[in-house]
Amino acid sequence: MTAPLPIQERANQFRHEYEQVFQEISKVIVGSHDIIHGVLTCLFVGGHALLEGVPGLGKTLLIRTLSQVLDLKFNRIQFTPDLMPSDIMGTNIINEADDGKRIFTFQPGPLFAQIVLADEINRATPKTQSALLEAMQEHSVTIGGTIHRLEEPFFVMATQNPLEQEGTYPLPEAQLDRFFFKLLVNYSTRAEMGVILDRTTKGEFPQPGKVMDGARIREWQSLVREVLVAPPVQDFAIRLILATHPGGDFAAGVSNKFIRCGGSPRGAQALVLAGKVRALLEGRYNVSFDDIRRVYLPALRHRILLNFEAQAENIPPDNVLADVMHEVKEKPPETGKA
Repeated sequence: MTAPLPIQERANQFRHEYEQVFQEISKVIVGSHDIIHGVLTCLFVGGHALLEGVPGLGKTLLIRTLSQVLDLKFNRIQFTPDLMPSDIMGTNIINEADDGKRIFTFQPGPLFAQIVLADEINRATPKTQSALLEAMQEHSVTIGGTIHRLEEPFFVMATQNPLEQEGTYPLPEAQLDRFFFKLLVNYSTRAEMGVILDRTTKGEFPQPGKVMDGARIREWQSLVREVLVAPPVQDFAIRLILATHPGGDFAAGVSNKFIRCGGSPRGAQALVLAGKVRALLEGRYNVSFDDIRRVYLPALRHRILLNFEAQAENIPPDNVLADVMHEVKEKPPETGKA
């Protein structure tokens, strides 16, 4: 039996293969390095990603490219107001057996893939959006009292347009909380726009190669969870979450002023797990305070609800969270609070 590789060697292999995936995606996606890193972080921790940006910025192209780089089954679901839960999850249909008896047979929906693109997710009704809740959390679908497991690894990337309001339905808090990261896709720079035009208007569109399969991804997901987190760093992540709870013992001043509902325990999990990925990419096997800071905004921007005062002043969640992070120190104050 082959002995397992030393931890440092495994970490180096992860970093090498992660970089290969990143480079293959970058053959197609111009710029957007932070977005690519965010999506890959979600993938390697077993989470899901929500991408928000105006049309035409490459959100759909990114997930399609990711499916080409990874040897995983890919399905795209175009969310529309008339989409029903059974259109996503599947349904039981009546078939006639060889002996003439009629039996129910489960017909899987497009959700039964390993990479699922939920395109324009906020165009579907809340009833249809809720069809994703069990799949995203439990990696299973229940139809007619029968639980159907989804194939691992299972990764959902959803997109939404922040501008259009007509014909859209805001994602409920329970749905938002199941997304590991919310990533904001911004406009391309002048130089990036030039590269995009060169690639898309001259008939020389690059094709990425496959780098990794599902078994390898699950192996790296296990490695990520083995990365060490010192108690002070974990406590820093906890206090960053508690600082978003208005009226709480650890609430930041800006939270009491602008936040109606703070981050959930899933937010703390996201900070620690994403910090572990960042540590591996930096060649370390332990999470630092800076790792937690670097992932704070994408992990929390969709997990807080601003109050009326913040909305009236048009203050974005990122600004509030930046102030919260500034108030929370690495070393907790000597207050005697548990």
